[in-house]
Amino acid sequence: IGMRVAVFSNARCTVGACAPAPHGWTHSFNTAFRAGGVMGFSLTGVALLSLYALILGLRPLFGSEQTDLMHLFECIAGFGLGGSSIAMFGRVGGGIYTKAADVGADLAGKVVENLPEDDPHNPGTIADNVGDNVGDVAGMGSDLFGSFGEASCAALLVGASSPMIVAAGWGALMFPLTVSGVGIVVCLITNFVATDLSPVRKEADIERVLKTQLLVSSLLMTPCVYGLAVALLP
Repeated sequence: IGMRVAVFSNARCTVGACAPAPHGWTHSFNTAFRAGGVMGFSLTGVALLSLYALILGLRPLFGSEQTDLMHLFECIAGFGLGGSSIAMFGRVGGGIYTKAADVGADLAGKVVENLPEDDPHNPGTIADNVGDNVGDVAGMGSDLFGSFGEASCAALLVGASSPMIVAAGWGALMFPLTVSGVGIVVCLITNFVATDLSPVRKEADIERVLKTQLLVSSLLMTPCVYGLAVALLP
């Protein structure tokens, strides 16, 4: 999904950038920003959904005691390992395309034919861009998937090792996943700030909008995490 959207959005972003300012800046930035959000939201949503479904599927096989829950989440820890394994293959697969194209045709075009970087007259740039797509979108996406899974599994295991959290109930144990789910909703709301409420109209606005994203998401997420902690944790 991420690679397909990246390919389509690259063409649309280029066409949008040809429009006169400020519409060109707004259209091209919104296209690139929303296309990147597709990979981010689909990655976190699928990871969170699959992890919780796996926990619910394995939960009947274990008891409700603290040692049983620790064994459950130790088994769940393999979820993050699988994501890291897929990330390795994605990185290597994209790296083969990228490095072979860079060292081969792209470098030969610069040295022999005096062509600039990613010149359309050099067909080797096609393989270079394919490698960038696979390595950066699929490889980095699966890498983030593995990191998200490993961090969530570690937090679940740490929570299961605390008698107070186990005694507080299932909601306290699922606190890390609840925070991640609320974070997805907060990021969805924050996205409208960059694309609709305060859009990019010139080059200098790009840095301002991205910094505003960090500030707004932090301001919205802080009370949400506090409320969840008060409601779920002992």
